[in-house]
Amino acid sequence: MIILAILAGAITGIVLGLFGSGGSIIAMPALMYLLHVEAKSAIAMSLGIVAVTATVSGWDNWRRGNVDIRIAAMFGLFGVIGTYGGARLGVHTPVALQLSLFAMVMYAAAWKMLHRKASAGAQLAGAGGPDIHVNENANLKAHMGHIAMHGIGVGILTGLVGVGGGFLIVPALVLLSHVPMKMAIGTSLVIVAAKSFAGFAGYMGAVPVDWELMGAFTAVTVAGSFAGTRIAHRFSQETLKHSFGVFLVIVASYILFKSVI
Repeated sequence: MIILAILAGAITGIVLGLFGSGGSIIAMPALMYLLHVEAKSAIAMSLGIVAVTATVSGWDNWRRGNVDIRIAAMFGLFGVIGTYGGARLGVHTPVALQLSLFAMVMYAAAWKMLHRKASAGAQLAGAGGPDIHVNENANLKAHMGHIAMHGIGVGILTGLVGVGGGFLIVPALVLLSHVPMKMAIGTSLVIVAAKSFAGFAGYMGAVPVDWELMGAFTAVTVAGSFAGTRIAHRFSQETLKHSFGVFLVIVASYILFKSVI
């Protein structure tokens, strides 16, 4: 079990380091299917694991100047509210429904990873340009309401199915607020950390938690996140996104298969 925890934790951390998101998408099924943790406990523990890991990675990004505190505060505030509510709802939601929703979220994330649009690529490529920088404050004010709404929506999903929501936050920040990709990843990690702590708090006392396993998993995940950041520099983003998208489809299909048999 210790070896499996180390392997799963390392993969979770590497994915967080590569994409600034996706940690819970790996941690939750790893806890369930590799380490045989009960579903609701796995959801709660994955939130706690990602909360700690995202905090460490987010702090590192903030130190490098890659976190927009204003956006993180707005998205994070409403995201925490939504996440806590989603977690309380998740306590009383049938496991089969939670797993099905989780798989659907993974399919949606895979579609975003695999779907290539020239216009979207142009927007991402130009997100850090001088014109965008000049209009940053105006765009931020114009879309602050949308940021709050996305925070609530993503937060509810986070608490209900145990995902950090980073793979939804990053595109929202880039496309709605025209935040440069590197800044969006760093800001997303801060938001994910806050929402994941809130989600974990929502499950506390309602489901059992294996603290020893969670601690070991978290320690390896934090180390893996630093390794993931270094690996990211060796491959193109398109290659990484495509590979991750294929992986999501495989895991989502397996979860759906297990939830109906």
